[in-house]
Amino acid sequence: MQAIILAAGMGKRLKELTQNNTKCMVKVNGVTLIERMLRQIEKQNVSRIVIVVGYEGQKLIDYIGTLGIKTPIEYVNNPIYDKTNNIYSLSLAKDWLCKEDTLLFESDLIFEDSVLDALISDPRDTLALVDKYESWMDGTCVKLSSDDSIEAFVPGKKFKFNENKEYYKTVNIYKFSKHFSETHYVPFLVAYQAALGENEYYEQVLRVITMLDTPVIKAKRLSGQKWYEIDDIQDLDIAESIFTPDDDERVKLLQGRYGGYWRYPKLIDFCYLVNPYFPPEKMKDELRASFDTLLTEYPSGMRVNSLLAAKNFSVHQENIIVGNGAAELIKSLMGFLKGKVGFIRPTFDEYPNRYSRENSVDFIPDNADYSYTAEDLMAYFDDKDIQNLIVVNPDNPSGNYIPKAGLLKLIEWAGKKGITLIIDESFVDFADEPDNTIIDQEILSSNPHLFVMKSISKSYGVPGLRLGVLASGNADIIASMKKDVAIWNINSFGEFYMQIEEKYKKDYAAALVQIRAERARFEAELATVKGVRVIHSQANYVMVELDEKISPKELLKTLLIKYELLIKELTTKTNGRNYLRLAVRNTEDNDKLICALKAELGEV
Repeated sequence: MQAIILAAGMGKRLKELTQNNTKCMVKVNGVTLIERMLRQIEKQNVSRIVIVVGYEGQKLIDYIGTLGIKTPIEYVNNPIYDKTNNIYSLSLAKDWLCKEDTLLFESDLIFEDSVLDALISDPRDTLALVDKYESWMDGTCVKLSSDDSIEAFVPGKKFKFNENKEYYKTVNIYKFSKHFSETHYVPFLVAYQAALGENEYYEQVLRVITMLDTPVIKAKRLSGQKWYEIDDIQDLDIAESIFTPDDDERVKLLQGRYGGYWRYPKLIDFCYLVNPYFPPEKMKDELRASFDTLLTEYPSGMRVNSLLAAKNFSVHQENIIVGNGAAELIKSLMGFLKGKVGFIRPTFDEYPNRYSRENSVDFIPDNADYSYTAEDLMAYFDDKDIQNLIVVNPDNPSGNYIPKAGLLKLIEWAGKKGITLIIDESFVDFADEPDNTIIDQEILSSNPHLFVMKSISKSYGVPGLRLGVLASGNADIIASMKKDVAIWNINSFGEFYMQIEEKYKKDYAAALVQIRAERARFEAELATVKGVRVIHSQANYVMVELDEKISPKELLKTLLIKYELLIKELTTKTNGRNYLRLAVRNTEDNDKLICALKAELGEV
């Protein structure tokens, strides 16, 4: 068996990275794509490697000569690489195709060894390697029958997103038998190129072949093996996080993305906090039905969006502001604070990170659950000469909850002390206590020193829309913040969501019942894991304390690398103590985490 690599392309989408180098000389984690691929192929003991070069071809040949590859390498030059597509490059190597069985590669791929092992170990002699379609994939897809026959090739122009669940993406690695090349592929390749020209793609030849009564070629489905196609700098960035050989570096790279994990479809994220049971399908359908309009029309300005928020939360328009997520409003509000600010630690870092440490006063609960009451806060801060106090309720990460009655006492105390009180109730809807919000016009009007923050993303399960609100009886500060943020800080999708949200109140209430029940079950299951102490939460996450012999960092790494589960460890928030925060997801996802924890730590 031999290998053929198509490496003539210019890789224009990688811009300056391919200004003076061919695409396959781009490095991923310090190793060029071509070096990695050649060493993987050499492990398979092929008879030769044929490389079709073009753009910066001599530079590529010279570079490969420094790698010490022992397998014989033959080069085929495509002199008109800038005027042709890969059908021409492969046609230049057609005589090689007919010499023996062939592994065919495109040079812009990175894959783990098991990808190649799966293809070669399959006894079928002519195969197209495919993987279940995911949203990050681009290019030719196929539809398969139950026996792995290729029912249809779907080029990009024919792609239908409403059928994507039926699609498999071609990995652009193939196994051709010598017989298949002689009797099918090469004759069709020559005829197709003669009829349609040199600016086509070799996959189109396979598409024609699959229309025959006996097409010969079948699909080989991958089953979780990792691969990536690198077309631009974003692909390169993602590939580095997937294929870094250093587990610690992989953890660092993934954590440093702060979201966007839909680009890693097999990864289950237990860090970021959403509502897994909302929005309902009907609401999603309503958003989809208006997609074209929302995509192509400007959103309304701040005044109209404040009106929508006022309607949804039953407060006056001048007492509420909408933000591009709560984070935008936190940044703006913290800029209006003067004097010392009281914080509870550990907490949501977005608040303390937005204020100077020298003007910060921290309250740290003196118990292992990091629990506290309104009375604890009043007693601690009573003589601290603070001008502002920030309370996240339920708190993040502890899940500690102050009942509404306690909050009202705290609000009254702060008013008497002349303290501006900011209460973040982003997670309050998940608490067991009914009717516990303090976004209430009467409360706000009576307490102009009070500001109430709420993240729509976290409560309502729509983090991609980036929505948050801040309500206060202090209309002057709210008005100043409306001038501080951009007039079009909310996109049309977020505005439309607020427009229709009220219709789905019953669905939201039902979703909250579901997540409370799942949280209780999740906590009970976590309690059966050896070395794990569960701290009861009133939010959509659970904080747990690990036995002192268990390293949170090492457990995080193991769960990510071995199980593709991303959790949040809290050693930096808790002065090195062994705590984790685990998001409450749906039952299926939560059970995967429980099983992984039991496999690594054991059962009680």
